[in-house]
Amino acid sequence: MHHGGIYDQEIAGKAYDTALLRRFARYVAPYRLSITIVVLILPLVAACRLAQPWIIKLAIDSHIITGKLAGLENIALGFLGILLVESLLSFLEVYLLQSVGQRVMSDMRSELYRHVMHLPVSWFDRMPTGSAVTRLTSDIEVLGEMFASGIITIIGDILLLIGIISVMLWMDLKLSLVTFSILPVLLYVAYTFRRRMRKSFREVRARLGNLNAFLNECISGISIIQIFNRERDEERRFSELNASYRDANMPVIFWDASLYAMVEALSSIAVALIIWYGGGEIVKGALTFGVLVAFIQYIEKFFAPIRDLSAKYSVMQGAMAALERIFALLDTPERQGQGRQGQGARVKGQEKTLDSPLAPGPCTLDPKKAPGPLTLAPLIEFRDVYFSYQSGNDILSGFSLTVHPGEQIAIVGESGGGKTTITRLLTRLYEIECGCILLQGTDIRDLELAEVRRRVGVVLQDPCLFAGSIEFNICLGDEQARQRVRQAAAAVGADRFIDRLPNGYAEEVRERGNNFSVGEKQLISFARAVAFDPEILVLDEATASIDSASEQMIQEGIKGMMAGRTSLVIAHRLSTIRDANRIVTIQRGIKVEEGTHEELLNRGGTYFRLYQLQFGEGAGGK
Repeated sequence: MHHGGIYDQEIAGKAYDTALLRRFARYVAPYRLSITIVVLILPLVAACRLAQPWIIKLAIDSHIITGKLAGLENIALGFLGILLVESLLSFLEVYLLQSVGQRVMSDMRSELYRHVMHLPVSWFDRMPTGSAVTRLTSDIEVLGEMFASGIITIIGDILLLIGIISVMLWMDLKLSLVTFSILPVLLYVAYTFRRRMRKSFREVRARLGNLNAFLNECISGISIIQIFNRERDEERRFSELNASYRDANMPVIFWDASLYAMVEALSSIAVALIIWYGGGEIVKGALTFGVLVAFIQYIEKFFAPIRDLSAKYSVMQGAMAALERIFALLDTPERQGQGRQGQGARVKGQEKTLDSPLAPGPCTLDPKKAPGPLTLAPLIEFRDVYFSYQSGNDILSGFSLTVHPGEQIAIVGESGGGKTTITRLLTRLYEIECGCILLQGTDIRDLELAEVRRRVGVVLQDPCLFAGSIEFNICLGDEQARQRVRQAAAAVGADRFIDRLPNGYAEEVRERGNNFSVGEKQLISFARAVAFDPEILVLDEATASIDSASEQMIQEGIKGMMAGRTSLVIAHRLSTIRDANRIVTIQRGIKVEEGTHEELLNRGGTYFRLYQLQFGEGAGGK
């Protein structure tokens, strides 16, 4: 299991809060009414908090010190009423913010999921699953925290701070100036810590993605880990990644604690300045005791949001780092649904010149090869196709193949020779670099992607089942396919074991279909292909992992599935393709032979040698 520097680019680079928040505002806009109500509530909450020290000042100066207790109860009731109003307004504020936060997270998660579903397969080849899952889950959750205690409440904090400064300046100018002499230091500390914490949070999110990727890999491959006694080694690897994640959090904790301590110290210094200067003014008779108490309470309310600034910075900077990763994923180009996706990366004999090795090349139609008006056009035609997953390492080199309607074509060859790549290019999971693939004379890049995949059905070597019922796994929620579920199961022979199940087609399929045998899972995948009624059927090593006892059952299913359809069969077991109309042999991405089973055996070439390897030296005469 390899975990390299895939996250380096996610950590590097400069973040722009304003740009991120401006883009994020698009997701908040649908809930502007709730946000507007909250924004209107914030000054009311700030006013309630500003009034409390002022009421205490009135009680001290006008009643307690003078001994005039008449009317003091009214001040007390007014103070209690303001506390009650503040509590109700704060409840409404928090409730609305949390509700909007949950809705925004749901919207972003849905958009992110839709985007991921339309990314090219090559992206999944590069991106660890755990990293993608992290962005869809924990990165989104951080945004909810930002709503609960960050982005909007900061507006209320700013209003409160402005109000406190204004009231203090109005009450006593000199004492206010003495108190606020520490503000330049406070602003410098806040600015400095902000930069440090942003960098640390980027590191934390990247390390978390790394850890999640490793966990996903281990859980998926737990049987291999146990069979080969690699538990201790994987524990060591996990410990390293876990320690890396822990170490990434340590700077966050350090800066968080430092900021809190600095703000707490500055708050104490401000109170000391008030007592020192204000006490002297009281002795001189230039200041009342009520004003001094009010100043102390105001300064405590002033530093309360700043004291929480460390926590809010943690949330906000974590959210900024999460937004960077989320928007980076959303900015990843999706596959195109129709039309050509670019100009050719190269022509035959030339090196690629584009950054992406997957850019499709032009289809140069040779008039000599084009079907005439009286010639039946091939259903599928590969014309001089070149493709590589990595620059300079061709998987297919000038591959050409013509398939007519109703034909069953088998493709055989050594592992890594390009057999599966042919099916991936036909279904446009990857785009060709040079040459073209035609469906009934039309380049597949000029067709709607959905149309191409509607016409081509694929059955893979490892059947993929989803949690749900057998019926759902056959139709995948498609209503038209749902109407053909039982007919499709009967066509491939899957109905024989499904009817024996306690719940029949409603039988639950557990994760990865582990409550069914390999043969049963493969029959369900066969039924799925038939239920969608494709014009072209591709079997990619569909019998490679089937045991001998299940092979007859599977072969009957294949015959039912292929009946009346044009088929491409990627075969490992040569015994399964003897009846194919043509067999194509591929070696290192080049078509080296083509013919029937008997013709290829009589030639004594590559197919003959493959057949001998599987069936023994005397196989040539069989």
